[in-house]
Amino acid sequence: MSVIDKPRSKVLERILTLEVVRVTERAAVAAARLRGRGDEKAADQAAVDAMRRELNVLPIDGVVVIGEGERDEAPMLYIGEQVGTGGNIKVDIALDPLEGTTLCAKNQPNSLAVLAIAERGGLLNAPDVYMDKIAVGPGYPKGIVDLDASPADNIAALAQAKKVRPDEITALVMDRPRHADLIEAIRSTGAAVQLITDGDVAGIIHTTEPEVTGVDIYLGIGGAPEGVLAAAALRCIGGQMQGRLILDSEEKIARARRMGIEEPKKKYDLFELASGDVYFAATGVTNGSLLSGVRFGYKGIYTETLVMRSATRTERWIKSRHPFVEKFAAEAK
Repeated sequence: MSVIDKPRSKVLERILTLEVVRVTERAAVAAARLRGRGDEKAADQAAVDAMRRELNVLPIDGVVVIGEGERDEAPMLYIGEQVGTGGNIKVDIALDPLEGTTLCAKNQPNSLAVLAIAERGGLLNAPDVYMDKIAVGPGYPKGIVDLDASPADNIAALAQAKKVRPDEITALVMDRPRHADLIEAIRSTGAAVQLITDGDVAGIIHTTEPEVTGVDIYLGIGGAPEGVLAAAALRCIGGQMQGRLILDSEEKIARARRMGIEEPKKKYDLFELASGDVYFAATGVTNGSLLSGVRFGYKGIYTETLVMRSATRTERWIKSRHPFVEKFAAEAK
């Protein structure tokens, strides 16, 4: 039985693609009004407000499991917040209303509004901490890379699977001082390193099309929320990923335990990060290699969104023109 022929989840059947898209579109448009203004907090707050409004009109009983932070740190869209109009469709929600706040504030590429929805219990409920990650795209033998292996071993295994030399592999890494040793280890194999300043959700998605993006593997430490969102995307389009929460203090371990995480050093695979039927949507805020950003034109507001579903492996790129009316008009002021 092919993926597309498998029975679809009855839980998510009523959540229409356009309803999910609407949520990220609203957040992206709100944030885009503040592109290049240098105010990360204002752009993020605008995206949060817009996303929350749209989530609260969806016919779901939703719980935010990956959000803007824990309840005492975030006034809305915090971890544990309930959203939606209620009903029998019980879902977990992971979101980043403005992935790449710095990118948006500086009007640099690859800032996105991102959302994932899964059946209840389908998304890792993790505190807002760092996560060590490794990811590759589809088409490789299971277990081709491993978080506990050395960068050299992972590069060698990937090169062998691709039937290329290690110097034909490119690894994507966030440009952070903490990655100095990792970058050196990757380059010592002959492989190339592509550095990004922010936006590791888009970065991990880039591993799924190396012939287009030039990215073969993602390595390094980034946010745990972004890790879960990226895993949701890979569930829809294929690939492999592992992640481990960085719980390097008793306070962080205690926070994780309160969320049901009993093994602080557990290595999570893709299906432990995001399981069951999953929807993933991302709308471009700024222009990027994955999506075009919001454009304010004479006839309206133009958006581009990628929306995917794991049950069907469907990928849709939706380009929309929204007239200056109703909610969009209010957000444009």
